[in-house]
Amino acid sequence: MPESNFVDYVKIYCRSGKGGRGSAHMRREKFVPNGGPDGGDGGRGGHVILRGNRNYWTLLHLRYARHAFATHGGNGGSARCFGKDGEDKIIEVPCGTVVYNAETGEYICDVTEHGQEVILLRGGRGGLGNWHFRTATRQAPRFAQPGEPMQEMTIILELKLLADVGLVGFPNAGKSTLLSTLSAAKPKIADYPFTTMEPNLGIVSYRDGQSFVMADIPGIIEGASEGKGLGLRFLRHIERNSVLLFMVPADSDDIAKEYGILLRELENFNPDMLEKQRILAITKSDMLDEELMEAIEPTLPDVPHVFISSVAQFHLQELKDLLWRELVKEENKLQAAPAEHIDRLVHRPKLAASLAEELALEGEDEDFDFEYVDEEEADVDGADEE
Repeated sequence: MPESNFVDYVKIYCRSGKGGRGSAHMRREKFVPNGGPDGGDGGRGGHVILRGNRNYWTLLHLRYARHAFATHGGNGGSARCFGKDGEDKIIEVPCGTVVYNAETGEYICDVTEHGQEVILLRGGRGGLGNWHFRTATRQAPRFAQPGEPMQEMTIILELKLLADVGLVGFPNAGKSTLLSTLSAAKPKIADYPFTTMEPNLGIVSYRDGQSFVMADIPGIIEGASEGKGLGLRFLRHIERNSVLLFMVPADSDDIAKEYGILLRELENFNPDMLEKQRILAITKSDMLDEELMEAIEPTLPDVPHVFISSVAQFHLQELKDLLWRELVKEENKLQAAPAEHIDRLVHRPKLAASLAEELALEGEDEDFDFEYVDEEEADVDGADEE
């Protein structure tokens, strides 16, 4: 059994419902000669709909439900009776879910708000009954429209956590310790690399009852953008963050060099991430005195920085003040930016050439061999064969 049930990547097969066929019924009643056409319309096929739900925080509930089928529309009947509309298939997903086409890698949509609904696949429209085709010169049409066919698609659901601040650093840089100190989150903390194996979220309290959300991801190593270490698997979770907090330990040989390596890995993964505001925190600074801090200052990169220690509670309030000042700036509010800018910044189509490799890495490379058998449906009014 895995230690965690956190699932942020699944592939599922979706199919909407086909439209019901219209009826070609002719009215036949006692004392009603030449009743004429009265065939009703077919019902609409069911849609496949994605709906955001803040009560979900993972895609685990879809890991073992790989087929999402909407029902078909009913056939039209006599006396201009409409067929029943197909039942929609609603897929509940956590807020922050991005959808891609599993065959082409094309970006489809993004679900970011609770209750937001996106029609992923539309059901086929129902066919018109023969009542619609009567004219002065064709008073007894014995034909009707078939329903529109269904749509099908294999999609990738990818969860990208929604947070204000994302923690970026090498393994054992003190990210989980900082998160546990500033918030009520309880991430796993130990003295060996890659202690954090899944993203963690924490709500950091600030002055006057205000707060912001901080996200911790597993440590990044050099070559992560090429698949080394935990590779690309969790880098996507910091694509949504407004501010990136880079964390480098004070006992590092070269703080500026480690910061440059982290920045380069983010650039290789998604160049648009360089547009985000960056802050540098030199962790484990309780081992430094004022003289050493002043000596290190000139060697630091040209970004806002602060010396902190989570264990000694050193300069943590100064760190929160710095983060809050950056978060309230208009240019750092992704929600206030134009929608097209957000899409360009956060979402990119997946490369078709590397899509198969990505699916294999995530364990989602199995093929969904589903053969649909279109059974002959009995005519509702029993008059089509006449």
